Amino acid sequence: MRVVGLDIGERRIGIAVSDATGTLARPLGVLRPTGLEVDALDVVSTEIARLAAEEDGIGAIVVGLPRRLDGSPNEMTPRVEQFARRLGTKTALPITLQDERLSSREAESRLALTEKDWRSRKARLDAAAAAVILQDYLDGRA
Repeated sequence: MRVVGLDIGERRIGIAVSDATGTLARPLGVLRPTGLEVDALDVVSTEIARLAAEEDGIGAIVVGLPRRLDGSPNEMTPRVEQFARRLGTKTALPITLQDERLSSREAESRLALTEKDWRSRKARLDAAAAAVILQDYLDGRA
């Protein structure tokens, strides 16, 4: 079963998916809800249902948990925790919160190696960050 990774933001939600063996994460795309408290739950749960209907299915969801560099919560931490709780009741899949500190910076560095245009990198950054978060989770399970 595959695992889905999410990088939750106010305007964009990056999504990544693992291979069927749960070894490698790859960026899938960016979802653009109206807002985190508006329709993000419906947008994400619809996408997860679509992925779950595919041949390899979905076994779990990993949600990036934002924190300050020192590990303390920031202003997005409780909002993402609440979103993850609500998503858990809507999908019935197990949800794990994964520390996402520096995931966007790492994703930006990786994208910069192959893509020189910053506008192109920015469009793919959230999905790449979701892949970094998911890969950290997958590596931690091994």
